[in-house]
Amino acid sequence: MIAKKLKIMTAGHMHLILNHFPIVGLIVGLGVLAYGMFSKSLDIKKVGLGVIVVMALIAIPAYLTGEEAEELVEHLPGISDHDIHEHEELAEKAVIMMAILGSMALFALYAFWKKMKVAKTMTMITLVFGLITFGVFAKVGNLGGKIRHTELSDEKTPTTQGVLRQDDDDDDD
Repeated sequence: MIAKKLKIMTAGHMHLILNHFPIVGLIVGLGVLAYGMFSKSLDIKKVGLGVIVVMALIAIPAYLTGEEAEELVEHLPGISDHDIHEHEELAEKAVIMMAILGSMALFALYAFWKKMKVAKTMTMITLVFGLITFGVFAKVGNLGGKIRHTELSDEKTPTTQGVLRQDDDDDDD
């Protein structure tokens, strides 16, 4: 039964499932890392770095399944090619940043394991770069949400019939 359900799952479905992990998981990993640094707990720092590495790995299939997700929605009424393009362009930059961040976190873990003096500095750099990366991923997620959730768009609002219309800011009372 489960195998049958998994067979009907497309890359588009996988994109919708996976795309939340790099955003939510990254902020959790960064929070754990920051707490580990504040409490001076090596074990907690390692957990935070490990979460960041895992989120970097999950970001890869989230990005790679985006193209099929696009194909599923690009011809639907009310879908903006501009929103899709913006999301896709920023997602490309974000996944590169996440790969760099994951590599940094992995190196920091290695530095701790080998008791290298650079471990503490590398952890701080990872935290700062991670916060920047999180900001980019949050923007990617917001842009992705605008593709199907037109209520998030600044330019369009949904009507009760589901047809999109331009906002009218006039107060003609």
